[in-house]
Amino acid sequence: MKKSYVVIITVVAVVAVIVFWMIGAYNKLVVAEESVSTAWANVESQYQRRADLIPNLVSTVKGYAAHEQETLDAVVSARAKATQMTVDADNLTAESIREYQAVQGEVGAALGRLLMVAENYPDLKANTNFLNLQEQLEGTENRIQVSRTNFNESAKAYNMMIRRFPSNIVAGMFGFDKKEYFEAADGAETAPQVQF
Repeated sequence: MKKSYVVIITVVAVVAVIVFWMIGAYNKLVVAEESVSTAWANVESQYQRRADLIPNLVSTVKGYAAHEQETLDAVVSARAKATQMTVDADNLTAESIREYQAVQGEVGAALGRLLMVAENYPDLKANTNFLNLQEQLEGTENRIQVSRTNFNESAKAYNMMIRRFPSNIVAGMFGFDKKEYFEAADGAETAPQVQF
């Protein structure tokens, strides 16, 4: 009779250890997944910061370069398109990230053209408001890069966690899927040609 109690207690103890391990592994996966979602929200936040600076920059340039309407319209249009696009952190596919990056790339290209237009207007280049906005935009671009790097680090940590044994068992049981990375845009490996 004592042997049967020992066997039962041993089985219950082993099952309890497995259950507690699964609970711990599940909770770690949830925390890692939330870290990826938070990092993605930070990426979007920094892009939103850039979008918020654009109207001020455009209006400042407009006062000096009113006949550059095509460039100004391109910036406003790219900003509008970018602010309408969002990607749900729970649905981060390679395609959705590429689409988001392409739209944000259009904003960056339009801003680049706008800043090149500003080079033709010495009074604008000396304007304190324009210089301040340009400095804020530069800082925002740096923040965007940091946020994208942090997102990729969070995605890497999460992806490693769901692939490692034994947590991959819990990840598979509860549907934790791989997160995609924010990668360089197509053509980023080629330096731009500057012609005068």
